[in-house]
Amino acid sequence: MKPEVLVGMSGGVDSTVAAMLLQERGYAVTGVYMKLHDNDAYHAANYAKAKRVGEYLGIEVHFLDISQDFRREVYDYFVEAYRAGRTPNPCVVCNRQIKFGRMLEYADALGIEKVATGHYLRCDGRYVYQALDKGKDQSYFLAEVRPEVLPRLLFPLGEWHKDEVKAYASRVPLLQEIAEQKESSEICFVENDYTEVLQKHMEIDREGEVLNEAGEVVGRHKGYMHYTVGKRRGFTVHGAHDPHYVLSLDPEKNRIVVGKRERLEERSFRIGRINLFENLEEFDCEVKVRYRTRALPAHVRVSGEEGTVELVEPVYALARGQFAVFYDGERLLGGGEIL
Repeated sequence: MKPEVLVGMSGGVDSTVAAMLLQERGYAVTGVYMKLHDNDAYHAANYAKAKRVGEYLGIEVHFLDISQDFRREVYDYFVEAYRAGRTPNPCVVCNRQIKFGRMLEYADALGIEKVATGHYLRCDGRYVYQALDKGKDQSYFLAEVRPEVLPRLLFPLGEWHKDEVKAYASRVPLLQEIAEQKESSEICFVENDYTEVLQKHMEIDREGEVLNEAGEVVGRHKGYMHYTVGKRRGFTVHGAHDPHYVLSLDPEKNRIVVGKRERLEERSFRIGRINLFENLEEFDCEVKVRYRTRALPAHVRVSGEEGTVELVEPVYALARGQFAVFYDGERLLGGGEIL
C-alpha cells in the first residue's frame, strides 16, 4: 500500500513541484488549499490553479477554510504587535499554529499521517536543516514549530535549487504559466506595505514628538507605527548634521527616540516564547536575529520560559518582536521571540 501524504497546495510553483515529486516517489498524494485571509478574489484564482494541478496529477485537492483561526492567531497578533511598538514575524507564528498546526489536524481528520509543503528546507524527522539552496532557505520560519510534529513532515524541495524547480515545472505545458508567474510576497495578507493593514484598524497618522536619549524634544514624526528600530528617514531632527536612527518606540505617548548609529549596537538581549528541538539549557550556537541577516556566534542561556543571548560581535537595530533563531551549522536548534 502506498504511503499517503497531504500536500499544502497554494497554486504556486513550489507546492506544485512538491506534489509532483512526492507522487513520483510513490506517495498517494492528496492536496489541500488553505484559505487563510479574506481576499476572495485571491483565493478563487489560486484555488483554481491548485485544482488544475490536481486534475493533471489525478489527485483530489480539498478546500480548507481556516480564515477565522488565521485571523485570531496570526493576523490579530500582527496588528497588536505593531500597536505595542514591536516588529512581528507572522510567518513564524503561522507555521506553528496554522501550516503545521491546523493542517496536521486536518490530515488527522482524513486519516493521513504525513504532511508536506513546498518550503525550502530539509528535515530527517528529528531535526530541521537548512536547504541546499541557501538563497531560498526557509528553515528560519520553522523555529517555533512543535518538536513532536517533525516526524510527520516532508519537504521535497530541500535538496533542490529554485531554478531547478522552475525548470522542472516548465517542462509540463499545463504548468508553464505557474512556473513563470511572479513570486508571492513573504506576508500573504500584505499587498504593498504593512501600514496599509494597520490603518484598517487604528489611526496611524497621528503626529508625535521625536526625542533624543536625554528626553529632549528634537523634532516631529508622522505616527510611531510608521517606524521600526533602525529606520533613519521619515522624521525631523532639528539642527542635526549627522544621520539619526530610531532607537526605540513609546506607543503610549506616541513618541520615538532617536540617536546616532552606534547607539543601535547591542551585544546581548533577552528572549521569550522559547522553542527548542532538544533539551538545552546553556549552549553555543549561531543566531540569526532576522530572516535575511547573517548568522552570528552566540552563547545562549535558558531559564524556564525566558533566556538570554550573548553575542560575540554586536548586531545593529535589534527589533523587539522578531525571532532569534539558533543553528548548529546547518541544523536548526530552535528559537525565541526577542523581548
